[in-house]
Amino acid sequence: MASLPGVDIRRAVRMGLEEDLGQGDITTTALFSKPTPARATIIAQQPLVVAGMAAAIQTFIVVDASLKLTPSLQDGAQARTGDVLLHIEGDGRSILSAERVALNFLQHLSGIATLTDRFCRAVRGYSVDIMDTRKTIPGWRALQKWAVSLGGGTNHRTSLGDSILIKDNHLALLGDKKQAVIKACRLARAETSTDKPFIVEVESLSEVHDALQGKADIILLDNMTPTTVKRAVKLIAGRALVEVSGGVTLKNVRAMAAAGPDRISIGALTHSAPAATLSLVLEPHRQGRSSKVKRQT
Repeated sequence: MASLPGVDIRRAVRMGLEEDLGQGDITTTALFSKPTPARATIIAQQPLVVAGMAAAIQTFIVVDASLKLTPSLQDGAQARTGDVLLHIEGDGRSILSAERVALNFLQHLSGIATLTDRFCRAVRGYSVDIMDTRKTIPGWRALQKWAVSLGGGTNHRTSLGDSILIKDNHLALLGDKKQAVIKACRLARAETSTDKPFIVEVESLSEVHDALQGKADIILLDNMTPTTVKRAVKLIAGRALVEVSGGVTLKNVRAMAAAGPDRISIGALTHSAPAATLSLVLEPHRQGRSSKVKRQT
């Protein structure tokens, strides 16, 4: 499981609160002129993998360091419908002001971790890594990739400097369609002294031959059917790692895994994961009496 540096959490929380509280919480200020003791719980409304707890807690702390925060489940834990993720006690005004940003972290990141977990479960029994891509929200990449790892996935490159990855548009820009893969491999090898992974994206079996000739470390099979993937794996025969990407869904990922690749990268893990359904239940206390207010997401 990957660890997320505190600096990334603090940066994301700061940006989120500046966006949401930059002009103050005028509704809460108008309704409550004095501290209002309260308790709250954040509850899972579906089975999910918890992700974003550290960011949610940091959000509440930044808004009000006096709040008492007690997590029931940690990042990476499996939650069932009805499970309490976090208990919060303190000034209800602070809870209200931090609520949306904290829930945004939990909903979005838990959604990513939960979807990743579903993909990992779908390929259970096969020796294949489920990987993310760089299709992330600008500024949120570290958090989103962290959530993928919490769901059991493996992180692909984090930035353009992590590996050489020759893609279709690199080949298009070279212009020589028939020899583009071989030419790109030759140029990249000649101009780069790095020992970082050398990946070539291909769209046909003929390009697989070219990538092998170019001595790619990893050959990325783009938008191929499981049948074609199986043929490509046989052709590559262990001379390079095999990655599959493009058009991978929960319906076909097991068939893709059965075709024999080493890794399957899926952009949907970060760009299309549905937000997890959570709710915040608030209990204001006045003169020894309490009433519950359920804050639906």
